[in-house]
Amino acid sequence: MNQGELAADGSAARVAVMSGDQFLQDARIRLDALEPQARLCWGIEHYGPGFALTTSFGIQSAVLLHMLSRCPGGDSVPVIWVDTGYLPQETYRYADALTRRFDLQLHVAQSELSAARMEALHGQLWSTGRVEDMELYLRLRKVEPLERAMESLNVQCWASGVRRGQTDHRGTMTLLDPIRGRLSLRPLLQWTPRDVYYYMQEHDLPQHPLFEKGYSTVGDWHSSAPDGAEQSGRETRFGGLKQECGIHLPGVMGDGI
Repeated sequence: MNQGELAADGSAARVAVMSGDQFLQDARIRLDALEPQARLCWGIEHYGPGFALTTSFGIQSAVLLHMLSRCPGGDSVPVIWVDTGYLPQETYRYADALTRRFDLQLHVAQSELSAARMEALHGQLWSTGRVEDMELYLRLRKVEPLERAMESLNVQCWASGVRRGQTDHRGTMTLLDPIRGRLSLRPLLQWTPRDVYYYMQEHDLPQHPLFEKGYSTVGDWHSSAPDGAEQSGRETRFGGLKQECGIHLPGVMGDGI
């Protein structure tokens, strides 16, 4: 059975993850020779309806969404957005603008707990300064909603815009890695902030409104900040307690995000 045949089956990526070390090695070599957009198109071609893209509608999100719009079949790919309920107003408006511009097949993933109910039961978990509280917050509002969305869409391989220079963990990533029983494709992994900036300039892509206010990364309003003299990039996120929310970490659901 070849990879194309596997892709037609709902268990394609899970089979590859469990028993396909050679497949992963071969795929990484092939992907390394491709440009980022071609890597994204590869995912669509090989996994068809089992392929999805995740977006945060953050500072650099327009790049991968633009590439998706240029891939054959890209207009049918589910785009999963984890809406924590605590995003800045600017992010919600930016998400609306990009969704309309690229005619995205948007799937919004949200926690089963409303923000008010979570705060009533657990308090403002992001404000305690305790790592374990931040991890619970991220599991409830990010990791679990994403996993439910992927399960409902039968996602076997998903692409994201992560880059090696963003966090320590991302510096260890490859272009295609197994995460929680699925494959994670990273078309922009080797890109620098300069690559992102020039791509957006070349294709006249709109910047996130908070970029002009000094933000190089943005998530929830309570756990993001503009770059400063002492902190920049991912150091400004999650109150400095964590670099990762857990979405891009391997292991049991909820290990990080």
